[in-house]
Amino acid sequence: MPAATVGSLPVIDLSAADDPETREAFHRDLHAAARDVGFFHLTGHGVTPGQTARVLELTRTFFALPEADRLSLSNLRSPHFRGYTRVGHELTGGRSDWRDQLDVGAERPALVLGPDDPAYLWLEGPNQWPDALPELRPAVLAWQEDLALVAHRLLRELLTALGAPADFFDAAFAERPHLHTKLIRYPGSAPTGSGQGVGAHKDYGFLTLLLQDEVGGLQVKLGDGYLDVPPLPGAFVVNLGELLEIATEGYLSATDHRVVSPPGAVERYSVPFFYNPRLDAVIDTVPGTYLEHAPGIAQDRANPLHAEYGRNELKGWVRAHPEVARRHHPHLIAAGT
Repeated sequence: MPAATVGSLPVIDLSAADDPETREAFHRDLHAAARDVGFFHLTGHGVTPGQTARVLELTRTFFALPEADRLSLSNLRSPHFRGYTRVGHELTGGRSDWRDQLDVGAERPALVLGPDDPAYLWLEGPNQWPDALPELRPAVLAWQEDLALVAHRLLRELLTALGAPADFFDAAFAERPHLHTKLIRYPGSAPTGSGQGVGAHKDYGFLTLLLQDEVGGLQVKLGDGYLDVPPLPGAFVVNLGELLEIATEGYLSATDHRVVSPPGAVERYSVPFFYNPRLDAVIDTVPGTYLEHAPGIAQDRANPLHAEYGRNELKGWVRAHPEVARRHHPHLIAAGT
């Protein structure tokens, strides 16, 4: 792995957008953080310490359940890629990540799909929940709704900072936004000695809001190396996804990031929330004078970008969870989705 450096991400206080005296400076700082780094700490978001402590407590409680309880929620049972993934069974860059996780989306019934419907509609459907921890379901679903409000406000402020209409993406997120939360445990060092908690990657959608515990391990690509991102109490780590890169013709870009496994038997817990539009949303270019400085989208044959959000999202799931795809959607493997 390239060497990591210790530094600091920009800190953006969302509450500064409410004060006429600080609003202009807030937009200037937000613009710079999004343009120059693609990652920042977000404070002033209105989510209380009690809420974050409760979500982390339930995350730890879930992973303390007997293995049989967790395996009963295996995502291999879900054609929607929902549920529990055992340690080492998610792939990034073709290599196993040393973590286990529970994937949760918006709680909706599965769609009845015809042969001509797009395959990405399989990503919508019910979650799997542990019977032994009934309080997890209402807490995580409420968490998603709360963070969706924060993320949508932040997205509108980012558009304003670019000189674009704040409501430009409102229609794309209307009615059925594709919300996604992961509860993640990094169970210390892998027996192989690999440091890959999760390999270097970019997120598929719009915005990610990450809640992490006090252990640390997140690193962000910066130049030829990686920047350590230690936790900042009370803050979410925010990063931009590939769809914002598409929507701004490369002016904003999704930034590679990874997690290094904690040392020894130390465990790390994190809860990323992914704010994404409807699966069938097609992402148009955000208008604005900033486009004069947009370099265009960097094309990577190994990672094609799709303006139709569902195609971009499905690509990521099939690559990360090929066993689920082979069991429920073998045609996607054959098509090289």
